[in-house]
Amino acid sequence: MSSDVPEPTDVDAARIDTARIEDEMEQSYIDYAMSVIAGRALPDVRDGLKPVHRRILYAMHEEGVTSGSSHRKSSSIVGETMGNFHPHGDSPIYDAMVRMAQDFSMRYPLVDGQGNFGSVDGDPPAAMRYTEARMAPIAEELLADIDMDTVDFSANYDDRLQEPDVLPAAFPNLLVNGSSGIAVGMSTNIPPHNLGEIIDATVELIENPDATVEDLMDHVKGPDFPTGANIVGHNAVHAAYKTGRGRIRVRAEYEVEERENGSDRIIITELPYQTNKARMVEKIADAVNDGSIEGIRDLRDESDRDGIRIVVELKQNAMAEVVKNQLLESFLEKTFGVINLALVDGQPQVLTLKETLRHYLDHRKEVVRRRSQYELNEKEDRAHILEGRLTALEHADDVVDIIQDAEDRDDAKAALQEAYDFSDDQVDHIVRMQLGSLTSMEAAEIEDEYEEVQARIERLETILGDEDELLAVIEEELLAIKDEYDDDRRTSFIEDTDEVTREDLIAEEDVVVVVTEQDYVKRMPVSQFDAQNRGGKGIIGGDIKEGDRVSKVFRANTHDYLLCFTNQGQVYRLKTYEIPEMSRTARGKSAINLLDLDDGEEITAVVNTDDFEDEECLSMVTRDGYVKRTAASEFDNILSTGIIAAKLEDGDELVDVKVTNGSTDLLVATRDGMSIRFDEDEAREMGRNARGVRGIDLEGDDTVAGMVAVEDETEQDLLTVTENGYGKRTPLTEYRKQSRNGKGLVDIKTGDRNGGVTSVKAVGPTDHLIIMSEGGQIMRIRAADISGVGRNTMGVKVMELEGDDGVATVDVVPDANGDRPTETVEREK
Repeated sequence: MSSDVPEPTDVDAARIDTARIEDEMEQSYIDYAMSVIAGRALPDVRDGLKPVHRRILYAMHEEGVTSGSSHRKSSSIVGETMGNFHPHGDSPIYDAMVRMAQDFSMRYPLVDGQGNFGSVDGDPPAAMRYTEARMAPIAEELLADIDMDTVDFSANYDDRLQEPDVLPAAFPNLLVNGSSGIAVGMSTNIPPHNLGEIIDATVELIENPDATVEDLMDHVKGPDFPTGANIVGHNAVHAAYKTGRGRIRVRAEYEVEERENGSDRIIITELPYQTNKARMVEKIADAVNDGSIEGIRDLRDESDRDGIRIVVELKQNAMAEVVKNQLLESFLEKTFGVINLALVDGQPQVLTLKETLRHYLDHRKEVVRRRSQYELNEKEDRAHILEGRLTALEHADDVVDIIQDAEDRDDAKAALQEAYDFSDDQVDHIVRMQLGSLTSMEAAEIEDEYEEVQARIERLETILGDEDELLAVIEEELLAIKDEYDDDRRTSFIEDTDEVTREDLIAEEDVVVVVTEQDYVKRMPVSQFDAQNRGGKGIIGGDIKEGDRVSKVFRANTHDYLLCFTNQGQVYRLKTYEIPEMSRTARGKSAINLLDLDDGEEITAVVNTDDFEDEECLSMVTRDGYVKRTAASEFDNILSTGIIAAKLEDGDELVDVKVTNGSTDLLVATRDGMSIRFDEDEAREMGRNARGVRGIDLEGDDTVAGMVAVEDETEQDLLTVTENGYGKRTPLTEYRKQSRNGKGLVDIKTGDRNGGVTSVKAVGPTDHLIIMSEGGQIMRIRAADISGVGRNTMGVKVMELEGDDGVATVDVVPDANGDRPTETVEREK
């Protein structure tokens, strides 16, 4: 080190903090995520606006670009917003302003645009230098009374100006115009609604605070999209209002016309919300050209400024009903996924209809209270001045004499205060009074104004002192807005009258699905298997091909959609009834006829899609001990060729998948009898292409055998079954929670007698088990028949095996009290 560089002192060292880089990265990412959530992507429940929209409207308010002014160049508005309040790129600001001006995006546009602001065909808007805009009249209702201390203000990005934290919002804009956005780890998708319906529901909540969601739905029929169309059924809407989440089917408005020449045509006049019309027409044309849809002779888009009109001309012998159903299946119906997520006190929350309106009312009460207090202070100040002037008029001659006798204005003020006990403000006004104000007419006007001010003060004090009066003011103002801006509903409801499908013709029943290593698959009714005593041999469950062996068995319902995960980290979607039903002794059908599997690709885990909601995750574990969680919503759209579920290192394989909800523990078990339990949050949520994090530290050549999602440790035991047919039940409470990536605790003793662990399951006392051997023997036993013992024991004989046969897999059959999630446990190869 150079002699010119001073040695660090103790003071310098004391200023250095030591931190783990992963902790610092984690905290930094959390800070970033919260900044995106609160400062960019999610709307505030109070005014229904994201920061960029709020800043655009406030910038227009400050510049006087109101509905009564002339239109202003969009570039000017964007520049003011960017320079004063929103220090980001001009493009996202302009994009946000454009959307507020599009009548096909906003149910009640907040910006009155002039020029090309895009189209329902996906045409982009003109550059901001060519378009002009101003506030729409209804937008001014969001800003009404903002100058009366109704909301809090904060410094802008450079501390030069003040901007509102939220707008006063005289109507519930979040529900009226809806919102959509993607944050970090969460998203929101709130549909627009009819203004009159939402205000009626708000009034209902004011008059009846105990109103239920069902009561509010007497007023709010459902979303009201700006593009009209039809909502299919009511159940999904009710679920969305009661839970904050739902999947609403929206169908185009169309009619089938019979023509004199015998051919029919389908005329489409309204499209589902956020449908790109031009792209949809193009896709229909492509489907006709490649033969996916038959019977269409011509396709024309005759839309104009008056509305949408797409004409589908059918061939002479085409069946209109068939073509219509084909169009509905692929093009004319969309699903709107409702996620009513908004910021409440700066924190993201999924809200029901009632919670959303309740938070809005709380905000509005605060606004009206602060406005009333602000006006009361002004009126009291004015009354004080008027009292002084009335006193001066009452003693006008003496006041004039005092002022005339004074040497200057200050002496006059002092003499008046000594004579009549005026305040400083009162005496300032008195000495500035003109002689003309001493006339009897002027005096009468002051007395009338004083009486009006006193009456207003009394009214404001009543509002501030009585919440019922305050709520009455809110109700009156809401109804006034309804009278001004309410319009007819655009979106209608139609009953869900789906055509009969193959699924309707298949009996709904629980089945056992058997899969072999060489991917032969079949299903058999669960009812074929009666419960036996522990230690039996079972019965023949399949004629296994020489060199093949059973790899897994699982229970499902014939109408279930299954996600089939493979050892290579791919996932496929399959309907249970598509698996051929065969007898117990049948070999099965090659899975390659059902799924597009590659060479060497084997199904290792199956999850029933009926088991999870959008907010839940799929937790995965690999043979080498890596664990990761991925949002279940990422598996909504799965191609016939499959999609990637997890990225695997060379030589690693996907072993098990469980559905988790963010509040469960994961228990990973190994083939050599070790186990580790940790909070699922320790494996952070990742995308489908991620590898995951280390869940357990494996010793030697040990590998993962399976995983259990621990939901209720007091009601369930951990069932462990080994390849030689031994097993045990142990209370889950004996497996203490640790940090992930540890070596864990001993679960079961393995060795020559037991063999390696094949399967782990969470079981209840009334559950039944389906156990299948590699050679095709299958038996059903009661979980309670397997001894309950502690950890680090050998267990008891569960299934009698012959020769070199071994246990392949175990699955749980629901107890008589209700369904349990389908879980698949595969044999470790």
